[in-house]
Amino acid sequence: MSPEDLAAAEPATGQEPAERPASRDAKPERPSWNFEEGDPIAPGRTVLKSLGGGSRFEVFLVWDDRLFSIMVAKVLRPDQAADDHALRELEREAVALEGLAHPVLVRGFGAVLEGEHPHLLLEHLEGPTLRRLIRKGGPLPLQQLLPLALHVASALHYMSMEETVHLDVKPDNIVMGMPPRLIDLSIARSFDRAARITGVLGTDPYMPPEQCGTEDWRGQIGPASDVFGLGATLYHAVSGHLPFPRAKGSRRNPDPLVRFPQLKDDPRPLPDDVPAPLAELIMSTLARDPAQRPVMSELALGLEPLVGALPRKLTFGRRGARQRVF
Repeated sequence: MSPEDLAAAEPATGQEPAERPASRDAKPERPSWNFEEGDPIAPGRTVLKSLGGGSRFEVFLVWDDRLFSIMVAKVLRPDQAADDHALRELEREAVALEGLAHPVLVRGFGAVLEGEHPHLLLEHLEGPTLRRLIRKGGPLPLQQLLPLALHVASALHYMSMEETVHLDVKPDNIVMGMPPRLIDLSIARSFDRAARITGVLGTDPYMPPEQCGTEDWRGQIGPASDVFGLGATLYHAVSGHLPFPRAKGSRRNPDPLVRFPQLKDDPRPLPDDVPAPLAELIMSTLARDPAQRPVMSELALGLEPLVGALPRKLTFGRRGARQRVF
């Protein structure tokens, strides 16, 4: 992932009972460790360069002597390093990563919870985020979009089988490698914990109504929430725009119906050039009622024939034809 992508990927915030709310709107000067190349963050682990960060973490490319490899470290900022809530969240993310193993999920390599620089160690992934690709090139071609959708759906189906929900599926959190990788489990929750969430949790344009913190949907966060997040992400990727547009500055509006148009509006129709079977599948994921959305396995099964129907290109060489699948 490039430094620009990591810097743009602001961590999602939220509130559960007995947890503190955090504002995504205010962006004061953030305390920094001001690490330079060669500075240690733990024994045998040194900084190579900064990759940006968010309100709670700074993110660094590091060298780890034991793994003998370049890695990524999410380091709690100086004002968070001794905060019990921040340390618990860091530990929860490390535990979630330790308990999950899927080819499309980022891998974690443990956390340092004591000492001056508490941090999470992650594998270093090469490639831009989906957000960056959309921003630079507009909508993705179907040859790229459909396999991506099936890969991410498979990872989210696996997570649901492990009774875990991601809750922040968005273009920022998909690294476009081979295969693509779903990253950032910082707000992932078990089914039980997810159902107890009472506040806003996630990233506004990709959140289902049940993550918007209103009474009407309380207690309904679960696997269907990730279906909505993936659907909103695919909508953005195939069209180049968000499914639920809102006026500039609405994120700061105290009225949830203004801040979260998905609470009352239907998604805009997809462009006419999106194949009808794909458009119907994506729109079904954006149903306001979680019970009306397909489950993740149904979404994946709906994507499989679309992937199978993609054109195959023949690459010719001196000894005949070699088939390459897109």
